[in-house]
Amino acid sequence: MAEALAKISQVQDWGMIQIRADLARAGEAIAAAAGVALPERGRITTDGRRSLGWMSPDELLLVLPRAETAEALAALQDALSTEHALVLDVSDMRAAFRIQGARALDVLAKLCPTDLAAMPEDGLRRTRAAQVACGIWREPGGYVLIGFRSVADYLRGILTGAAAPGTQLDPR
Repeated sequence: MAEALAKISQVQDWGMIQIRADLARAGEAIAAAAGVALPERGRITTDGRRSLGWMSPDELLLVLPRAETAEALAALQDALSTEHALVLDVSDMRAAFRIQGARALDVLAKLCPTDLAAMPEDGLRRTRAAQVACGIWREPGGYVLIGFRSVADYLRGILTGAAAPGTQLDPR
């Protein structure tokens, strides 16, 4: 029997904090409080444990171990207390999936209307997977896809279907 194109797994132990602020004014304070360097436009920075992704000109997403979320949220709120900013724990409204394996890109190419092969190693791309909004970035051995938890079952289904054995994009 043929192997799946990639291994699809849902990540259960991540916390996510949405940060909205004037990044030019508050960027250094955010990076210090988050413990991760401020990413450039369309990029994600990581220290191996925490990642900080650029989502829009005034929005970042901090991804970290769930157990550290409350402490990081308090540190960010304190660091931005003098700024017009929003710092919000969005862990329970997001779902994250790992797409791992040599053909992980093929799986995403079936679903996403963007050239993920051209995305830099530290790139983060907001796009859609079939009909739902998502964010995608690379990690060793594959990709991470995040979307709304309300469509997690749908995302799991389309990712699993796109990774099904015998569904490669290359000629058979």
